[in-house]
Amino acid sequence: MLYTFLILLAVLALLSIIFEEVTHINKAKTTLFLGCISWVALFMAAGDPGHEKIVEHRLDDNLLEIATLWLFLMSTMTFVAYLNAKGMIQILVQKLFPQRVSVRLLMIQVALFSLLLSAICDNVTATLVSLGLLTTFKLDKQMRRRMAVLIIFAVNSGGVSLITGDVTTLMIFLGGHVHMSELMMLFIPAAISVMLLAVLFSLRAEGEVSTSPIKRDYQTVDVIIAAIFFSTIIMTMVLNVLFGIPPVLTFLTGLSVMFLVGHTSRSDKEEIKILEYIRQVEYDTLLFFLGILLLVGMLKEIGTLDLLTQAYAMFDPNISNFVTGIGSAILDNVPLTAALLKAEPVLNTPEWLGLTYAVGVGGSLLVIGSASGIIAMSKVKELTFVSYLKYVPALLLCYSVGYGLTLLLAYQLFEA
Repeated sequence: MLYTFLILLAVLALLSIIFEEVTHINKAKTTLFLGCISWVALFMAAGDPGHEKIVEHRLDDNLLEIATLWLFLMSTMTFVAYLNAKGMIQILVQKLFPQRVSVRLLMIQVALFSLLLSAICDNVTATLVSLGLLTTFKLDKQMRRRMAVLIIFAVNSGGVSLITGDVTTLMIFLGGHVHMSELMMLFIPAAISVMLLAVLFSLRAEGEVSTSPIKRDYQTVDVIIAAIFFSTIIMTMVLNVLFGIPPVLTFLTGLSVMFLVGHTSRSDKEEIKILEYIRQVEYDTLLFFLGILLLVGMLKEIGTLDLLTQAYAMFDPNISNFVTGIGSAILDNVPLTAALLKAEPVLNTPEWLGLTYAVGVGGSLLVIGSASGIIAMSKVKELTFVSYLKYVPALLLCYSVGYGLTLLLAYQLFEA
């Protein structure tokens, strides 16, 4: 009875996201409420102090994961918010992109930019910076939504080929199942599938778009903070590979350096303005993440993920990996991957690479299936759960092509 009630809460949370435009209730508020109620129900059903301690321990573990993500998001968003407010991102776009470009060419350029950026830094940073590009171009609502969907797929695809790009890739690598050189092969199918989606999206895209020339007076400190941001991205990758330092710690260090440098030249009034911008624009994103991860943690607690692991073992690994990727569009791919690794399936190298691609890219099939999608939904008002569904056939096709190419290349290069 309890499990049915808890699963019903998860379904209600999903429905609240789907029908947000009908109910006019912010999805961050509904998911947070239902996520909290689910854990309250777990405590009330514990029955005795011993079981209550177990539930409390599991909640603490879940909150630790959430806090880590929150701090990481907060530090990344602070950098991006500052650079965006100072016009630095727009200036960068004008340096990299022509002032006037066809919509079709822009799609390919944005897809490549997002793909490459997400391969060298985390998905959150890549998404925020890539979405920042869209604000510099005069796009209509439909085209902005289509570009946002392309960015989500490109960011998730680019992250699978390096351990710095996606948490699930790092988990599989640390488990000793794949080597760095094998992972880099995934960039080929990832790039092909992203370019395929860009071409599909650009078929009916006509005309040109332009950027508004920006003449911003930026100070030396703004350039220094931009350098700190990109140095932090590089150091996050280097320190994680060499010393296993968690990315959140490196980014918080970079944020502290930014504050120390910025404090010497920013007025108190300007600093308050930046903090207000962050609070008003980003807080819903953080609350939405909190609610979603509380619900996923609850599903993990009641054994739903274990049931999926058992179902995984019943079929051919190549089929199971493909379906697991689709499943990661509904359930967070991190606990899903953790559950599979804990089950210790016996897979060869091509099958491990197939799983890596599937759980990394499969979350793109629904807007709530990845951190990139959740961030995009909170920042691009035209992008909702329902509006995203119209792109699912194209996304599924490109995901399938990428997965098929992964297996084809992997079996040719690494078959035991």
